[in-house]
Amino acid sequence: MRTFGHIDGTFIGDIFDNRAALAKSGIHPPIQAGISGGSKEGADSIVLSGGYEDDEDFGNEIIYTGAGGRDENTGKQIANQQLTRTNLALAKNRLEGLPVRVTRSYKHKSRYSPQAGYEYAGLYNVVDYWYEKGRSGFKVWRYKLVLIDSVLPALDEVQDLSPEYGSTKRTEVIVQRIIRDSAIAKKVKQWHNYQCQICGIAINTLGGLYVEAANIQPLGKPHCGPDTADNILCLCPNHHVMFDNGVFSISNNFTLIGIKGELRTTIKHEIGKQFLEYHREHYLNQNKN
Repeated sequence: MRTFGHIDGTFIGDIFDNRAALAKSGIHPPIQAGISGGSKEGADSIVLSGGYEDDEDFGNEIIYTGAGGRDENTGKQIANQQLTRTNLALAKNRLEGLPVRVTRSYKHKSRYSPQAGYEYAGLYNVVDYWYEKGRSGFKVWRYKLVLIDSVLPALDEVQDLSPEYGSTKRTEVIVQRIIRDSAIAKKVKQWHNYQCQICGIAINTLGGLYVEAANIQPLGKPHCGPDTADNILCLCPNHHVMFDNGVFSISNNFTLIGIKGELRTTIKHEIGKQFLEYHREHYLNQNKN
């Protein structure tokens, strides 16, 4: 049975000499696989081992690459990844709100990696996942992980021990936060009379009509979508979740892809087709090579 969360008797910052010791601790049971998980249960743990060139580590946030598509001998990406098995397990974490344990290997090229061994980094939430062409030219699944437990020290407080980084570096850190313009979202909702653009339902609560503003191209890094009306859809909670998780997308002529129907539109609300193209490219679930 999988354990989602911390393992009793272990602590953030614990370092293990090798994968066998890490597995024995219960933090990451597999000896070789980078993802511990099942497609129906979710992923309980991952290891950042430097095996995938598309991984990005910002400390509190990690852009993690899914598994598969690599040559067993060279380690190079030679095929598109599929949203199956452990890749699907990480997607399950997003849907179920399950935390995943993260461990950094000394092989992982990051300021936050240990000089030797494997360091337990704590619990992260999977807040997003999408499909895109990687550096190799093949498509990979990518997952945005956000630290749950605490905030890591700023880069100017971290000593770089990896040879390629040299000695301690002083780096000015600028924190950027995406602040959504609620006035724009409210205007979009009003244009559609608080009705979902997919099913037409308006949810009447004790506090009034309820509907959600869904960004077509997500805000913030790594997607960097704009907070503008042409990048927003007016959706009920069900269709919002389905859209964000690639159950369906929208063609440039507003017919739905993945489910039947057509997007409800109004002349007041122009929708950016470049954002629809971005969503189809990165989120539409197409398990094809």
